[in-house]
Amino acid sequence: MADPRFFKNAGPITLARLAEITGATLSAPDAASRPMLDVAPLDVAGAEQLSFIDNIKYRDQFVTTRAGACFAAPVMAGHAPAGLVLLLTETPYKAYALAAQAFYPDQVRGSGEISPRAAIHPTARLGGGVTIEDFAVIGEGVEIGDGSHIGAGATISHAIIGKNTRIYPGCRIGQDGFGFAIDPRGHVKVPQLGRVMIGSHVEIGANTCIDRGAGPDTVIGDGTWIDNLVQIGHNVKVGRGCVIVSQVGISGSTVINDYVVIAGQAGIAGHLHIGKGARIGAQAGVMRDVEPGSDVLGSPAAPIREKMREFAMINRLVKKEKVKLD
Repeated sequence: MADPRFFKNAGPITLARLAEITGATLSAPDAASRPMLDVAPLDVAGAEQLSFIDNIKYRDQFVTTRAGACFAAPVMAGHAPAGLVLLLTETPYKAYALAAQAFYPDQVRGSGEISPRAAIHPTARLGGGVTIEDFAVIGEGVEIGDGSHIGAGATISHAIIGKNTRIYPGCRIGQDGFGFAIDPRGHVKVPQLGRVMIGSHVEIGANTCIDRGAGPDTVIGDGTWIDNLVQIGHNVKVGRGCVIVSQVGISGSTVINDYVVIAGQAGIAGHLHIGKGARIGAQAGVMRDVEPGSDVLGSPAAPIREKMREFAMINRLVKKEKVKLD
């Protein structure tokens, strides 16, 4: 159960209402009026709590759970313990997420309040229902769309931000891009004259840095979610619905097309094109363009099948050498 000192619970919520919110189907329609007080993991949930299963690895916990209700795919119905009410759906984790939002709405929507301890330039324009926490800094000429949420200690300048976007504490957005002309007598700074254009329904995790463009803008598309501690260089274009995991670094002027997933600690060189729907594995070093829909990993990054053959070959060579040494 969530600690009430930090999280405000909006329950109880009936199973009928939860089914309506999530699009799930109740396995026991006569239980529609039963109230649920909270969400909880399978192994600790009680009779008045709601849980979920979306991975067969947790079947043993599902079989023995004491939860009052559970989101589950129809194929899991035969494994449910007696008395457990199922909310049947092909997407149980998404359904759980929607239910958890209903129990804890403030964790998603924000308070709609602007802290008096935030520093906001008088020329900044803020949309309706914007939340700005303590010590955020909003620079000259910034426009922030309706429902956006800016965490404590975030610094934003030279940026235009869409609706319903969350920027977590410690972010640095719109700082100078790393642009200079290399010269043996001393490097020459190139003025960074672009902006950062952030779409709607974007999440940007704590301590992430997004540099403004050198002339063209740096762009983050609608619905993209960025984890903590990500570095995005100047002039980078990130499409819609991308997922960028912690400690990724994207060098300047690279284009990331829609629905790309970049796993943790991957590094992407500059001036590349990453195709729509591509997936880049953890710690990959991407040094050339990536085709749409492809999966790459390793450093230098290559298609996953090619890399797996390479790993298998190295394994065989190591085993042969070991046999010789023995």
